[in-house]
Amino acid sequence: MIRKYIDRLFGRGHKVTHKDARPTIYAKDKHDVRREDISRCARKTCEELQRAGHTAFVVGGAVRDLLLGYKPKDFDVATSATPEEVRGVFRRSRIIGRRFQIVHVLCGADMVEVSTFRAHFAREVDEDNVDEHGRMLSDNIFGTQAEDALRRDFTVNALFYDPVKEEVWDYVHGLKDLKAKKLVMIGDPGTRYREDPVRMLRAARLSAKLGLEIDAKTAAPIATHKHFLENVPHARLFEEIRDPASWVGRISPEVAARR
Repeated sequence: MIRKYIDRLFGRGHKVTHKDARPTIYAKDKHDVRREDISRCARKTCEELQRAGHTAFVVGGAVRDLLLGYKPKDFDVATSATPEEVRGVFRRSRIIGRRFQIVHVLCGADMVEVSTFRAHFAREVDEDNVDEHGRMLSDNIFGTQAEDALRRDFTVNALFYDPVKEEVWDYVHGLKDLKAKKLVMIGDPGTRYREDPVRMLRAARLSAKLGLEIDAKTAAPIATHKHFLENVPHARLFEEIRDPASWVGRISPEVAARR
């Protein structure tokens, strides 16, 4: 029964629905991201974690932007290592956060944010998992790489890059959507907006910033769910709109030459 619910939630016509899902792996000759495109600190972080026996990838917006030919401002790393294990690998690091801990790894003046793979346990809407405004509440716990991909918001934000093997790992057809200039929500859009209404703003921002067309199913619930934004703290709304890390820089000459 639980498996059927997960399959329904993360449908969209593909079979990537559980922790044992296998990614499509694109070798270096199948994409435009190169090791030298990644910051030295992010490369070192992935290399050292892998050397210690963990999996570690650059993930999210940085991978998306590099595939589009833009130079990211920040690089995040996702890993199978727990925060304590990450802390044990890097002397210059600190664990932050309470509800879900992440690690800041320092390399000189540079810093990389490292998070452990998370699982997304969405539940049926009932009085026990919604707040007074009707917003869904969800649990965050450690999980597998596949589960980490599925709990992210849009398919283009769920791409992993291994700077050691120079491979892109894709669990949710994110690369195909990126090439098609489509912004597609992972899972049921209405449910995902209720979990975090800021995703509606993010959809509009990414669409405008990157020239992506919002998928019809992804856009459909926004009109009926926009009132959930009224109960989001103004500071968080402002952060989503103005966050400098979310705005890409100029196109990278190195990437432009390969396009």
